[in-house]
Amino acid sequence: MYSFAIHLYAFTVALISPFHRKARMMRLGQWKTNGILREKIDPKAKYIWVHASSLGEFEQGRPLIEKIKAQYPDYKILLTFFSPSGFEVRKNYDGADVICYLPFDTPYRVKKFLNLARPEMAVFIKYEFWSNYLHELKRRHIPVYIISSIFRPDQVFFKWYGKSYSNVLHCFNHLFVQDEHSAGLLKTLGVENVTVCGDTRFDRVIDVRNQAREIPTVSRFVAQTSGKSYTLVAGSSWPQDEEIFIPYFNQHPELKLIIAPHEIHQEHLLYIESLLKRPSVRLSDVMNDPKLLAGKDCLIIDSFGMLSSIYRYGDIAYIGGGFGRGIHNTLEAAVYGMPVLFGPKFRKFKEASDLITSGGGFSVNSAQEFADKMNVLLTDEIALKTAGQAAGDFVNTKAGVTDTILAALKIG
Repeated sequence: MYSFAIHLYAFTVALISPFHRKARMMRLGQWKTNGILREKIDPKAKYIWVHASSLGEFEQGRPLIEKIKAQYPDYKILLTFFSPSGFEVRKNYDGADVICYLPFDTPYRVKKFLNLARPEMAVFIKYEFWSNYLHELKRRHIPVYIISSIFRPDQVFFKWYGKSYSNVLHCFNHLFVQDEHSAGLLKTLGVENVTVCGDTRFDRVIDVRNQAREIPTVSRFVAQTSGKSYTLVAGSSWPQDEEIFIPYFNQHPELKLIIAPHEIHQEHLLYIESLLKRPSVRLSDVMNDPKLLAGKDCLIIDSFGMLSSIYRYGDIAYIGGGFGRGIHNTLEAAVYGMPVLFGPKFRKFKEASDLITSGGGFSVNSAQEFADKMNVLLTDEIALKTAGQAAGDFVNTKAGVTDTILAALKIG
């Protein structure tokens, strides 16, 4: 039944690919995988296969990849993605030796992939439970691990109808999970080869913070003020978020705003500008004419890849997505020691819940709640400092997960 469902999914992707960009990219990318493996896999080398579904999972696995490369130079890294949003962004990542799409989890494709890749070890990240891959790895006696995983009672493994599928969990040589609750759930299924060690994303955001680059335009924007001011950095925002924080910004001259929206197409940028009642400028325009920055209260970041460095310029962060499908990365901002605000859809993100518990994060359900919290932070220096310190401490005390995992893998 499982394999039939995967075949059906693959057929659906092929059917819609002429009309759906991501489906087309996925299908074409998978079609190229075997050729990439034939061309790039060195038959004399030893490979560790790391699989990330998408970009977020890759960022969780990246600290482990880079430590393996540094400490075990005799091993090469094969990195696979399932989603185009991961592969297309990181297809040129120099930390891996071979990068490709993962073929659909059907028996024939699985055997073909493993015959060509010949990994000595496999590491899956967070939520990757491909049954045919896992069972075939086990049959071939190839050690397989999952890292930064987290389990909830509503997952299929813990439902009466998911009993047979839960057998995939017994294919892992070891599971590295984020919390004790996950370990307890796994124990109810007889899975006890588990280590609770946290989330590798904490190591990643600390690395990013330590490598954050200076952005002169943003630095000049923050510095140009005639009196006391604070800077709010709104990262990965959607229209629902912008309707929350922009009206507040419009009414508070002591607040400067940097917006790095999740989507930077022209329609969205024009929408943001229609909401703004104070002087604003796009980063791309300033790059062409630096004089345009003068007198502006809002800087719109209309390019990708800068947000993790831009947070360093903020006093308070707002993370988008919490009024849609779910919030984006809160840790990228918290690592700089600032309070982090976000919308109500954060329950599936353990780090956000824990950030709230620590006192460094705050969920808001409406524009009024956002205004109330901002009023406190902007008028009470102790409250601002205390919340920022709590956010920074929360991230820093969770570091070291990657080293724990790497020691347990016993590579070589």
